[in-house]
Amino acid sequence: MGHPILLAFALAVLAWGLVVSRELRERRPDWFWYLTGYGPAALRVVLTWRKVARLNDLAVSYGSNRRALGGLAVKGTPLRLKVPRLKGVRPLPNGLAVRVRLLPGQTPVPFIEAGEAMAHAWRMFAVRVTSPRRGIVLITATAGDPLAEPALPRDGAAVPLLSAVVGALETGGAWVVDFRREPHWLVVGATRSGKSTLLARLVTQLAPQPVALVGVDCKGGMELGLFRKRLSALATFRKEAVTLFGGLVVEIQHRMQVCRAAGARSIWELPESERPVPVVVLVDEMAELYLTNGSKEDRAEAEQCSTYLLRLAQLGAALGVHLVIAGQRVGSDLGPGVTALRAQLGGRICHRVNDPGTAEMTLGDLHKDAVAVAQTIQAGEQGVAVTTADAVGWVRARSHLTTPQDAARLVGQYADRTPHLPYLTATGEEAGQ
Repeated sequence: MGHPILLAFALAVLAWGLVVSRELRERRPDWFWYLTGYGPAALRVVLTWRKVARLNDLAVSYGSNRRALGGLAVKGTPLRLKVPRLKGVRPLPNGLAVRVRLLPGQTPVPFIEAGEAMAHAWRMFAVRVTSPRRGIVLITATAGDPLAEPALPRDGAAVPLLSAVVGALETGGAWVVDFRREPHWLVVGATRSGKSTLLARLVTQLAPQPVALVGVDCKGGMELGLFRKRLSALATFRKEAVTLFGGLVVEIQHRMQVCRAAGARSIWELPESERPVPVVVLVDEMAELYLTNGSKEDRAEAEQCSTYLLRLAQLGAALGVHLVIAGQRVGSDLGPGVTALRAQLGGRICHRVNDPGTAEMTLGDLHKDAVAVAQTIQAGEQGVAVTTADAVGWVRARSHLTTPQDAARLVGQYADRTPHLPYLTATGEEAGQ
């Protein structure tokens, strides 16, 4: 009699445990990881560290690898290798972090290159290596993709002026595009990578704010034309764009004079009553501004456009004129001035791209290791991107799903907040038609 009762009790406990486990995984995945995943993962790290370090050239030999064999000098693998010591393995909500003290003569470079090997050895989703200070590397291992089902921010949350909450970071925080911190942004992505969704989300976040939105969409306004009710100006072909940029250049020169007269270094040091309205210029498909048919007139127009854009990027930060330049690809082959403009766009967002050169052009001058990560984004990961971040240099992120149609409906609610810009009167009237 006792055995059936014990068996039934054991099955009941097992069923209860499975239910609790499922509920815990869904509601508190961080607790589920701490209880079930962290211990085995930390044990694998500790037990395999020496082997992983030796196989990936993370160990150091202070003896010579040359030996005399009769009259010959033989070069081989040193028998005595010293492995850098682990300084602790601490849990993270979706992984673990390992601190390693470098041995004399070591640099973080081989540790960065061994990241993929560590991920395979420890059965983790990804491994990232940084160096928070001299002589120390921090190895952060992620158990699963945090962007598969990210905890996206709620709509309606208050955000500071010229800031937009566009999605979620893989670290668990909100993905914020802050124009006060980083005045100009470069956004690249192939078709259906999430670039248009990101721009739509950006517009919906800026629409309620006392900010002028200016659009440049030389594909006939196919993308940005959906938001025309909230745009102070919209250029739908390059000739209009040149006129629009020229008006903005004149405006920033006027703002410079105002600041000089007031002894201010930026418009933010002016009294609020005298402060001009901030302007965010959204350019969709930058290649349309640079590509020409070879004619002299067409080349002159593209060069003028490039010159204006570069001037806005160089002077606009302190004067309240901000750029968001988006495109499917970016490279020096587009035309003169592209590389110089790229250097002025400190904020970078790279979705899935079709060629390695675009990823290199977008992220390579700031974070070489981010280029390889950007190239691993798959076609099914719409909205996923690698973006620059202050604290950690770069981070993976995913934008909030906002369709252009939903964005157009939302920004229409704030059409009455569209500032009138006299220096863009002609183009502004076209935007409102």
